Amino acid sequence: QVQLVESGGAEVQPGGSLTLSCAISDSGDVLADYAIGWFRQSPGKEREGVSCLSMIDGQRIDGGRFTVSRDWTKQAAYLQVSDLRPEDTGVWYCAADVQFFSCSLHAPDYDYWGLGTQVTVST
Repeated sequence: QVQLVESGGAEVQPGGSLTLSCAISDSGDVLADYAIGWFRQSPGKEREGVSCLSMIDGQRIDGGRFTVSRDWTKQAAYLQVSDLRPEDTGVWYCAADVQFFSCSLHAPDYDYWGLGTQVTVST
């Protein structure tokens, strides 16, 4: 069973930055083949993909305010978010595609999800 655990959410002021972390495991073993996606869900809105990274071919979608990265040694993925805005307030999730390992911003493409971490951007 694949488990994902997000951390790093916080309350920050507009213009601030955060690094969100996603710890990944497969029943305690190393999970090598997957793609990671990062999603944001603001209150009253649908879950929205913001970034992704495939561990198979390195394909990635990021840029602008978002930077996705990975640490093989720690079995973790990260999302750096800069210039945070009030509309970034919500629960942020990481998700894993363990079937096709494809970088995608489409939530149904992912097989496993973490429980999310709360980000609040306010003055």
